[in-house]
Amino acid sequence: MSSSLPPQHTQVLIIGGGPAGSYAAAALAREGINVTLLESSKFPRYHVGESLIPSIRHYLRFIGAEEKMINYGFIRKPGSAIKFNQFKREGYTDFVALGHNNNAWNVVRSEFDHMLLNHARSTGASVYEQTKVESISFSAADPSRPVSVSWTHTPPPCPPSPPASPTNSAFSKFDSSHTPGYPASSVAKPQQGTTTFTHLIDATGRAGIMSTRYLKNRHFNASLKNIAVWGYWRNVGNYGSGSPRHGSPWFEALTDESGWAWFIPLHNGTTSVGVVMNEKKYKAKCLLPLPPSPFGDSTAQYSVDSTMVSRYLSNLSFAPGVVKLITRVGVLDEKSVKSASDFSYSSPSYAGNGYRIVGDAGAFIDPFFSSGVHLAMTSALSATATICASLRNHCSEGQAANWHTRRVSTSYTRFQVVVLSAYKQIRSQSDDILSDIDEDNYDRAFSFLRPVIQGASDMGARLSETELQKSLDFCVNLFNPTSPEQHESISRSGDVAPELLDVAGPVVNPAFFETTLNVGHGLTRKRSDSVDDRGNSSDSEKAHETRMVLNKINARRVVHPEYAINNLEQETLEGYVVKLEKGKLGLVKSTS
Repeated sequence: MSSSLPPQHTQVLIIGGGPAGSYAAAALAREGINVTLLESSKFPRYHVGESLIPSIRHYLRFIGAEEKMINYGFIRKPGSAIKFNQFKREGYTDFVALGHNNNAWNVVRSEFDHMLLNHARSTGASVYEQTKVESISFSAADPSRPVSVSWTHTPPPCPPSPPASPTNSAFSKFDSSHTPGYPASSVAKPQQGTTTFTHLIDATGRAGIMSTRYLKNRHFNASLKNIAVWGYWRNVGNYGSGSPRHGSPWFEALTDESGWAWFIPLHNGTTSVGVVMNEKKYKAKCLLPLPPSPFGDSTAQYSVDSTMVSRYLSNLSFAPGVVKLITRVGVLDEKSVKSASDFSYSSPSYAGNGYRIVGDAGAFIDPFFSSGVHLAMTSALSATATICASLRNHCSEGQAANWHTRRVSTSYTRFQVVVLSAYKQIRSQSDDILSDIDEDNYDRAFSFLRPVIQGASDMGARLSETELQKSLDFCVNLFNPTSPEQHESISRSGDVAPELLDVAGPVVNPAFFETTLNVGHGLTRKRSDSVDDRGNSSDSEKAHETRMVLNKINARRVVHPEYAINNLEQETLEGYVVKLEKGKLGLVKSTS
């Protein structure tokens, strides 16, 4: 029976089988490293977070899973639409403008996560489900270094069916009519054990066993303490139906400035519809009489048997665009409404001697920008590369651990500032955020932006609230209400230098746009024949449209490096970059 249980020793032990844990397991196994993954649940299991961003393709390609993703049948996501109250129309970010295969997907997470876990199995990782890690033990010689875990494994009911992993499981030899070692039709009892390891990867999600139980270093962002309530609908409309935008999710600021809503179509015939609201405002609303449902008498078709469901339906009235997409004939799935605290958090460190922390176990950012799975895979690949670097003597374990912390912190901070910029727009006010932003992380994440923000001021000055607010004002342009058609029109006009329309180009000082647009040369050519039947305003309207497009492209450059996996090879941290080559994965000294 011992081979059906986790081993007594493994090279790398991963706790948690979500996207971060599964990705790290697959990447390590493909490097020939003995890796064991312990997952407390039985997959498939439910999880929210259905909208992905285009970087998913690059990450899946590196572990050999891209074709599985393409062929699975998830809804293709060609872009995303975002509507702020300050604008009459939504802004649309076109992913496939950068290439037909630059799309992402909307996924049913239970299926997506299960696919990744099975892919990890197929690469040679040993996966044990229904195996809960109870505690972590540390070295007596070095109390900061974890050396073993104690676990409880719950076997499947007897007789068990052969599991897909581990590959050398004795289950595969069992006669289906009787299980050796168990009386026929007996109930298998949980079994306890201990596994030692060389390295540990904590991928335990928000539970974050290392950060919350042992390191106790989780920091919550004061300005992003929200509540999310969501449910699944059928027979609803679609954003962009019949157009190249079909499949794109819709995001919308709530009209009362308390948060935002999402509308994400899924391949199983349901649509995920959720509301994210400031925790204090949500609780204050709960003390007030229940507002009417935006669906009027049609609410009777829903089994509104709880206050939470009633408030969920009522709060959707603050998202008129979502209500319009749901339509009068949309039907809410029975008992699908769920809620969760949506507090953003981070930590000062995500690694140490013999361990790495990945995904939500270390940091979580509000899902407005759909960055959760991206950050999970970025941190998982960073953990894999730095463990390989340590085992292969590319650098010391201390250097490898520090590199991982820098990588996770830098990527997190980029998305954090972008999300905070969106909230500044949603709430129509400025919150003090200096206490939520680590200056060193900001320096690394926005080294290219600080000279633009600070202008001629002293670059040696410490990060200030004023500078952060300027950063938010810069990044919020990412959500400008422009369309792919406007971008294409400006590109075809020849009035704008091609390099200014390249999202992969360097960040440009916005003042340059203002100057050139005002004087009418350099950026756009002054044309005496531009007056049409709309009157003399056409030039100013054209300039306004061009300004919005250029500022949006400029803002996208802040996060664009995150969208390509080779950014890990190009962005130097602690003097090293990733060697992104199968069989040779690790860190190398930067030549730049």
